[in-house]
Formats: sequence, C-alpha cells, structure tokens
Amino acid sequence: MHGGGAGMGGGGHMYPPPHPPPMMVVQPDGHGHWHAAANHHQQQQQRPANSWAGNDANTLLVVATLITTLAYQLGSNIPGGYWQDTQPAANGQQGHTAGDPVMRDLHPQRYWVFMVASWTGFAGSMLMTLSLLVRMPVESRHVRWSFAVAYASLVLTFRLSQPKTHISLDILIWVAVTAFLWLMISVRAEHRARIVRFFCCAGANN
Repeated sequence: MHGGGAGMGGGGHMYPPPHPPPMMVVQPDGHGHWHAAANHHQQQQQRPANSWAGNDANTLLVVATLITTLAYQLGSNIPGGYWQDTQPAANGQQGHTAGDPVMRDLHPQRYWVFMVASWTGFAGSMLMTLSLLVRMPVESRHVRWSFAVAYASLVLTFRLSQPKTHISLDILIWVAVTAFLWLMISVRAEHRARIVRFFCCAGANN
C-alpha cells in the first residue's frame, strides 16, 4: 500500500499531472456531417517554425499592407516628376501638357516598364491581402506567388527609378529575384540552408 501511496499527492491526484488533451472543436465537413478537429492554435503549433508555413497569417497581412503602400507611393510618385507648364509642339520639338509625367515624354520605354512593374507589385500585394483575408492557407501557391511577385516588383521599380540603368538588365534582375524568393519560400529548411551556404561560399571565394 505504501508503493501505491507514493504516487499519490495529498488529495489522491496523480503526480506529475497528465498533460491536458488538445482542445477540440466540432466543425462541419461540408457534406452534412460533423467531425472533431483541433483548434487553430494547435494547428499553428504543429507547423514547422523554420518554414514558410510557420508564418502567422496576421504577420503576412501586415507585410502585404506595407508592400501595397510602397507600390502605391512608387506608382504615384513617378521619377522625374510632372511637367509644371503646357508647351505646344513647335520647331520639331515634342510638346507637353502640365501634369503629364516627364518620364513618359523623355523616356517612354522606361516609363511603361516602370508602370507595369508598379501595377504588378500593387496587384500582387492586393491578391496576397485578399487571399489571407478569405483564410487561404499560408502555404498555398496564391499567397506565396503573390508575395514573391509583389516583393520582386519593388526591386524592379527601384531599379527603373535610378538613372542610366539598362532596362533589359533590370528585367533580368526582376526575374532572378522572383525565382530566388519563390525558391527560398518553397524548398525545405535543410535545402534552403544549403542554398544560403552556396551563395555565401561563392561570394567568399570570389
């Protein structure tokens, strides 16, 4: 009887106390049946913390909002500013109207690439925000692709806003950044560590 009493506390409770079972909630499965499922907090803890799926949806919403704000500011503040006066075309010179972008008249190709990059970043961040608001999984392709495209578009608009950069090189950098971001948020943690070590070692060797 002493052996049995050693495992008991003063009130007859087991020591140490057993872990409480995970909270379960009853949810419909869409077919008229009900089933028990772990709560959202338990599901979040089961996700690996060192992968993209370990990110919190609320944190990603803040990131998407910041990207949307930056894309909007870049698109509404075109490099070079706007014409302050109206000048009709004369003597073979191109005219302009007050309020028109200077870049559009002096560098039309750069201007249109800049606008496409700005709108792509804005649309990508809005798509990411909408996907998170409708409770799409964090690891879904909609969320990951929209993040990669929106974030890389900020890099492209920054490059295009700098003077004397080659547009073809800027686009190649945008593609490379998009592919790198997609790779980093899609591969497993051990593979991602190998990629980082590869780039670090390559830079150190050079």
